[in-house]
Amino acid sequence: MRKLILLIVVGLAVGALFGQLMQSMPGYWLVRVGDTSIQTSFWLGLVILLAVFLVLHFALRLLRRLRRPVSRLKVWNSRTRNRNAMKRTVRGLVALAEGRWKRAEKDLVKAADDSSTPLVNYLSAALAAHYQGRFDHADTLLKRAHHSTEGADSAVGMVQAQLMLDRQQFEEALATLTRLEKQLPNHPQVLKLLRQAYLSVNDWEGLRHLLPKLDKQQLITEEERQELEQRAYRELILQAVQRQPNADVNRVRNLWADMPDYLRSDVELVVLYTEALVKGGEEAIAERLLRHSLKEHWDTRLVLRYGLLNVDAGRQLAYAEKWLQERPNDPDLLLTLGRLSLRNAYWGKAQEYFEASQRQRPSGVVCAELARLYANLGEHQKSQLFYRQSVELLDRSLPALPQPSERTR
Repeated sequence: MRKLILLIVVGLAVGALFGQLMQSMPGYWLVRVGDTSIQTSFWLGLVILLAVFLVLHFALRLLRRLRRPVSRLKVWNSRTRNRNAMKRTVRGLVALAEGRWKRAEKDLVKAADDSSTPLVNYLSAALAAHYQGRFDHADTLLKRAHHSTEGADSAVGMVQAQLMLDRQQFEEALATLTRLEKQLPNHPQVLKLLRQAYLSVNDWEGLRHLLPKLDKQQLITEEERQELEQRAYRELILQAVQRQPNADVNRVRNLWADMPDYLRSDVELVVLYTEALVKGGEEAIAERLLRHSLKEHWDTRLVLRYGLLNVDAGRQLAYAEKWLQERPNDPDLLLTLGRLSLRNAYWGKAQEYFEASQRQRPSGVVCAELARLYANLGEHQKSQLFYRQSVELLDRSLPALPQPSERTR
């Protein structure tokens, strides 16, 4: 109510002001066209001019609107189609989540052209086609996704690599992921897919260099990292050992130097490294390695491998006899001492060590060593006895399987 009264007062004041101006400032307009002239007061002419201006202004705006009815209709139609595309896209994504691949693909592709996010439509449709086993069509949809949105190379590449891994196209997936890693060196999804690809193609060198990145990005646990690291170095050393005619000793040495400290105490890796050194003619280094490893970590495999080295048999026997003082009843150490005694031509000592090992733990291997030793010493009766014991002990270690009998012969 107060606003209304205020407006009335202001209106009256303005009207009074204009009335005063009209009385104090008289004048007139004279318009002459040929023999015709029009004369009016100044203030009336001013009102007429203002009215003409307003009429022309609104007439021009009306004409402008009338000239663009088609474009306005297009805008309205575009908005309607975009809303419908969004609804269809949502239906397609729901169908994809529910595993209704055919319905998902149909809805997503149909809505792609009118969608504000065609990349999502085509990538999701490619997944639906892939799950139906329509691999060629999935690749076609991936190409459409690539062309639909600028800067979509990485997203399309990751989906493509995932589909290739799922189809067991490991080499192609690895090539795609290697290219992506150059563009996105620390992208978590790229690194995870690379790990899968390297394991699939047994690329242990690639996996070895990838592990620090996986660890830095916290994409694997400490246990997983150690397991994969041990496996990678084991396979790489095996590859070097299995090369013919000789092991690639320099390659193995480099691997051993690059290896984390905790892996150098891994017995399996120590044995593999020893085999590589022996095969490469580096038995002296292998002997030092085994001796140092046994000092740090006593293990049966290392002890038995030490007895098969052919370096300085006298020095080896001396070291082994020192170990015997700490482990007088170790059957594997006694077997190793027997073999080292043979290398030193100490036949009697070898016999004693073999028999002591046999007393501690009956073994087919020890019996075979004794049988061979007694045969070469000319004691054929004892040799045959230990051969029989060897066969019996080995027979006990064989799996229980049916055997022929007199009736079935």
